[in-house]
Amino acid sequence: MSKSENDRQAHWQSVYRDRPAGEVSWYQAEPTLSLSLINETDIPLDARILDVGGGASILVDRLLAHGFGNIQVLDIAARALAVSQQRLGDLADQVRWHTSDITQFQSDQQFELWHDRAVFHFLTRSAQRQAYCKVLEQSLRPGGHLIIGTFAVDGPKRCSGLDIVQYDASALLEVLGSQFVLQEQRRECHLTPAGKAQNFAWFRLRRLTD
Repeated sequence: MSKSENDRQAHWQSVYRDRPAGEVSWYQAEPTLSLSLINETDIPLDARILDVGGGASILVDRLLAHGFGNIQVLDIAARALAVSQQRLGDLADQVRWHTSDITQFQSDQQFELWHDRAVFHFLTRSAQRQAYCKVLEQSLRPGGHLIIGTFAVDGPKRCSGLDIVQYDASALLEVLGSQFVLQEQRRECHLTPAGKAQNFAWFRLRRLTD
């Protein structure tokens, strides 16, 4: 892991060391929009799912409750994953957990669904985005579904003390390339635990089969 990757990991580890998971700005009591978009894909319950940056998110709980049985959660911060593992108790054994920077992730299998809420927009350098796309191309099967939530063009410009990149559909597709087709986009006004409004843009895409 490079120095910059170590720095990113240290940053997010410190976030979950210094603040309860329910107080960070991106906390959601219910991942309603994510679940709605996942439902639109109509994937089977045995589909392989990767939740990128899923850390302390309750999405994994809801997916398990819905009957999905092949879930993997990735986060750069082991402390964030530990929050979910402790919350799930014995159910955590039904999930594969990865402590990794997504730009360095190597999977031994391909996924039917890749879900990313608020990771991609932290990749402010072109090389980081290219590395993310390379991992995505290796990990998401042809015909697979991609769901990404980022800050919208009228959303915040920084989060957790870090710069971000705002996206609309054209900007996202320019990065992802022609092998992805946009199927749906939505907007979300996320209210932080402190009551601050943050505008998100959500995109549901599908990878072409050839």
